[in-house]
Amino acid sequence: MSFDDSVPTTTPLPVPAGTPATADAPTRVLGPTGPAPTGPAPTAPAPAPRAVTTDDDLRVVAPAFANLRELAWAPVSGATWRAVSQVVVGSFGLLVMAIWLSVALSLAAGLLVVFLVGLPILVFTLWSTRPYARLERARLKAQVLVDVPAPPYRRPKGPGWWPSWVAIMADARTWGHVAYVIVAGLLMTVTTALLSVLGSFGLALVVYPLLVAVLPDTRLPAPWPLLVVGGVVAVWLAALAAQVSTLLQVRLARSMLGASPQDLAVLAAQERAARAEGRAEHLAETRTAAVGAADDERRRIERDLHDGAQQRLVALGVELGVARRTATADPDAAAAALDHAHREVKETLAELRDLVRGIHPAVLTDRGLDAALSALAARSPVPVEVVVPNATLLGTASTSAQAAAYFVAAEALTNAAKHAHAQHVRVEAAVTDGRLRLVVQDDGVGGADAHPGSGLDGLRSRVAALDGTFHLESPAGAGTRLTVEVPCAS
Repeated sequence: MSFDDSVPTTTPLPVPAGTPATADAPTRVLGPTGPAPTGPAPTAPAPAPRAVTTDDDLRVVAPAFANLRELAWAPVSGATWRAVSQVVVGSFGLLVMAIWLSVALSLAAGLLVVFLVGLPILVFTLWSTRPYARLERARLKAQVLVDVPAPPYRRPKGPGWWPSWVAIMADARTWGHVAYVIVAGLLMTVTTALLSVLGSFGLALVVYPLLVAVLPDTRLPAPWPLLVVGGVVAVWLAALAAQVSTLLQVRLARSMLGASPQDLAVLAAQERAARAEGRAEHLAETRTAAVGAADDERRRIERDLHDGAQQRLVALGVELGVARRTATADPDAAAAALDHAHREVKETLAELRDLVRGIHPAVLTDRGLDAALSALAARSPVPVEVVVPNATLLGTASTSAQAAAYFVAAEALTNAAKHAHAQHVRVEAAVTDGRLRLVVQDDGVGGADAHPGSGLDGLRSRVAALDGTFHLESPAGAGTRLTVEVPCAS
């Protein structure tokens, strides 16, 4: 017979997702004129509730000792009724567990001289406190809204039943569970007696004057106002006793059923180390991908220059040579050659501008991301709504972060026009918590996929190289939503 308990981990605090709504942010609708379809703006998911920690115990479990208003309203406070309910339910569970431990430990101690009988009973009895501790932690979380983190138990030093038994018998936290049953049982006994006496006595003092009014043969032992005040005070003291008793039990649970501060520190350090290791591997992969993407981009630029601008310049030289040779003998032919050369110069400049814009747009350097997005929207054949809550704050992002957002927006607008058949596109850019967040959403046919080798996959690699996030939502027939977040200091 062997026992194995997995080492629990602490639950990280949830991080609220999304960006707050910017109802008063400046909005520009650019692109071709025409009515733009409207629809409900996407809403950010609500943040999950935060777990109650040690610092919150007094505020949540015993608020009467935290502020005067809760102290005055203690008899009708929700914390008081939660405390009373946990005393009732917890007392029953502690009674059952106390009876089981007293019988099982006594039997194990009596049969300990017989190795094959007493020792297995002792091991099983100690192990049984672990499921009870798990159940007790869940009960406290449900009844008094307190989250007690599960402790890590001692691991066996080797395979087999004997190392497993030794680990259970040598585990200090398991013996702490036994101590909890004893100490919390005594606390519950005193609390139950105190609540019963104070509660029944207070209610009797309040109700007794009413009975005297109904039964004429009875007499009041004291003036009825005094009895009523005494009854209220007794009920008030019972409420305080319930809250303080529950607070003590929560502290007992944290010290005997939950993880110790040292355990929590070790678990937190392990989680941080695991996250750091994963982050290092991710950064190594993205940096490798970024180097490969940069090599591909350099080869593309070299190919474009060789096949485009360089060939045009060679042709331009030929045309100028013809014009020079025929300038005296045939002025008309020279003029025609010069006209053709002039057209070649203009086409070459346009091609070079397009090439430079693909490397790094001048408007992004000269006027910032806000103007660059507006320029993209103005060139788009689809109506584009650009939302920038704070252009000044947007300009604080690094050049690489703004460039990544620009190219993501450019690719998304191109896809919306060519493939999605969208009628309206919304582009929103903002800086929140040190991260540049870009959202591009259209009402097209959806079905976009960032498969390897695609333009979206290249953008994802660009964003990942900056330690950013790239999230694509494109269900068929429901439009496309592309969300990118990049650290501003990238």
